[in-house]
Amino acid sequence: MKIIQSNRFKRKLKKLHPKEKDTMDQVVFKIQKNPFLGPLKLGHLKNTRVHKFRMQNQLTLLAYIFFESEKVISLVDFGPHENFYRDLER
Repeated sequence: MKIIQSNRFKRKLKKLHPKEKDTMDQVVFKIQKNPFLGPLKLGHLKNTRVHKFRMQNQLTLLAYIFFESEKVISLVDFGPHENFYRDLER
């Protein structure tokens, strides 16, 4: 299964500390094993899935799109819950 990172995702990933990157790698691996892990969103975020997890004792959301026909996971964005969905719609 192929994994693609958006530019927004790459920029935020660079700013993480090594422990946080390890946590993110574990979560991405978990999603790679089961791409239907996060529930589908409705409305403007149609076809987007969001997986919730804890990073440094803070709830973090990871948005991704799974293209089933091509077997590709596109990692869109991640961050804390505050204004996450608002920023994701942009």
